[in-house]
Amino acid sequence: MRDQLISVIIAERPYRLTVGDEREEEVFRKAAAMVSEKMGEYAKNYAFRDKQDLLAMVNLQFAVEFLRYNDTAKGQQELKKQLKEVDSLLDKSLLE
Repeated sequence: MRDQLISVIIAERPYRLTVGDEREEEVFRKAAAMVSEKMGEYAKNYAFRDKQDLLAMVNLQFAVEFLRYNDTAKGQQELKKQLKEVDSLLDKSLLE
């Protein structure tokens, strides 16, 4: 793998990034597109003074979504652990 330099546009400003491969490049480009899309949604629906306001709201929304996803993933891991324990107890009771 060879690092490559790419450019993405966020809030009408170009940002140069170094990525590892084509898959990573695709992820960064999709992320930049998501930010731009969300900024457009906020611009249509809310009053704002400048693009920094839009970026702040988009950042907040993505952070909330991340935290919700993280909580869900932790809950799923805990549920999986509990189900394994129940399965183990059932196996033991069937063997007795």
